Amino acid sequence: MSNYVKISTIGSREFNVDEQLAAEEIVDRMIEHLRQKLSQVLPEQPDIIVLPEFCDIPFNVFLSPARTHDYCQVRGERILRFLSDIASEHGCYIAYPTLRLQQDQSWRNSIALLDRSGEIVGEYAKNHLTLGEIEDYGVARGTEAPIIACDFGRIACAICFDLNFDRLRLQYAEAKPDLIIFSSMYHGGIMQPYWAYSCRSHFVGAIGGGQPSAVLSPVGEVLATSTNYFDYVTTTVNLDCAVVHLDYNMERLSRLKAKYGAKVKIADPGYLGSVLISCETDECTIEDIIQQFDIELLDDYLKRASACRP
Repeated sequence: MSNYVKISTIGSREFNVDEQLAAEEIVDRMIEHLRQKLSQVLPEQPDIIVLPEFCDIPFNVFLSPARTHDYCQVRGERILRFLSDIASEHGCYIAYPTLRLQQDQSWRNSIALLDRSGEIVGEYAKNHLTLGEIEDYGVARGTEAPIIACDFGRIACAICFDLNFDRLRLQYAEAKPDLIIFSSMYHGGIMQPYWAYSCRSHFVGAIGGGQPSAVLSPVGEVLATSTNYFDYVTTTVNLDCAVVHLDYNMERLSRLKAKYGAKVKIADPGYLGSVLISCETDECTIEDIIQQFDIELLDDYLKRASACRP
């Protein structure tokens, strides 16, 4: 049964403010900036909007740890409440990444996921910090990597430097979330499709610094991307899908396509030896199709091949 989810990702170019303004006024300017950014994608009626790392801290403020801390303390939960109202009004999830002061007075670089009613349904604190975050900004690392349940599927999160570390990736590869949210000031390059493929998950990057933000498929294909003209993009993905290897499945895939035609999509990125099968009908689910044609999933095939090693 198809499970279509409309995803909007918003990147960012440098947003600066007059540094002579009081912190309260800077928060006001930031709210209006975010309102304008969100207005670019809200007409599309997305199911989820993903914002970039430190989305509510002006770039020139962030250059100073002291000013950043002062600003964030004055900001408090004002922008959280603003985004909560947007999520509730438009019935969408919003991934809100920023620097937060915790009750224990530690700073965390985290993503709060707001649900369609504007409530925080889950939060991820960056597990792998840069030395600058630790030494200059006094940020404490997160120790957990929750899989957050949404009404359309299961979400995992990563932030910036996280993408360099196998520990977190392997944890998600085991959990196999439907969607990985990546908010960052760093693009990640080849790591984005690698994470998507190794975790068998759709992947959405919201990237700062004017770099492209994109939505990727579980076989690493870019499905939609922002451009040099527009720093946002919206696309619809089907989460009712599975990654399979072509070995021993070619004839089965042919029979599958012959029976279901356009009701099933087989996406081949090329050179990988694996394809993504998506169920485009409400007559059945991807699990039904896999069982009906005895199609071997990629992970099952790799396990079978590994078991044959002498």
